[in-house]
Amino acid sequence: MKTYKAAIFDLDGTLTDTLADLHESVNEMLAHYNFPLRTLDEVRQFVGNGARKLMVRSLPADKENFVDEALKYYDGCYARNCLKKIKPYEGIMELLTTLEAKKIPLGICTNKQHFAAIEIADKVLAPIKFSYVSGDEPGLPRKPNPTRALAGAKSFGVAPEDVAYFGDTAVDIQTAINAGFLAIGVTWGFRPRSELVESGAEIIIDHPLEIFDKISFGGK
Repeated sequence: MKTYKAAIFDLDGTLTDTLADLHESVNEMLAHYNFPLRTLDEVRQFVGNGARKLMVRSLPADKENFVDEALKYYDGCYARNCLKKIKPYEGIMELLTTLEAKKIPLGICTNKQHFAAIEIADKVLAPIKFSYVSGDEPGLPRKPNPTRALAGAKSFGVAPEDVAYFGDTAVDIQTAINAGFLAIGVTWGFRPRSELVESGAEIIIDHPLEIFDKISFGGK
């Protein structure tokens, strides 16, 4: 059984259940402009590629030129709503606490807005200390481009092949593969198991603590 030296996580649908807050924020934006609202399941399918792509998918099909204005308004909505109903998934805090006790460097690499990623890490996932948190910022590539994920591994001083990456979507699995990480798919998030299988996940788990039956973690 290979031993991994660091763990990097997606955020939405992997560490935290953020769907209700995302849905509320999308519909607050749509209502502001008198556009048709979206269902919870629609928003579940729309997330994963960053807030801008979420706007593209949420807006009416004939409003492609409205994305920048919608995104600006949505960012304000989500800043107000992002901590309302969010919660870590069952078993996540136990997983993170166990890894922290093993002195495993922990990181977050998400396509969520960077300000929200920092706030959630600090307020929802406390007292866990993440050594690296990277969200969507201007001028930096979004996943599945591996640049930001690899920057996390470099900051840990850990080779890519020694990093386990956890995510719930094809974007996450592609990111892990592109970075040379172990690609771990989680089934409790926003996408079905079939998407994880088809995208090439090397390990798929149904509960966070199952990972310890699949691989081991140890320090550098």
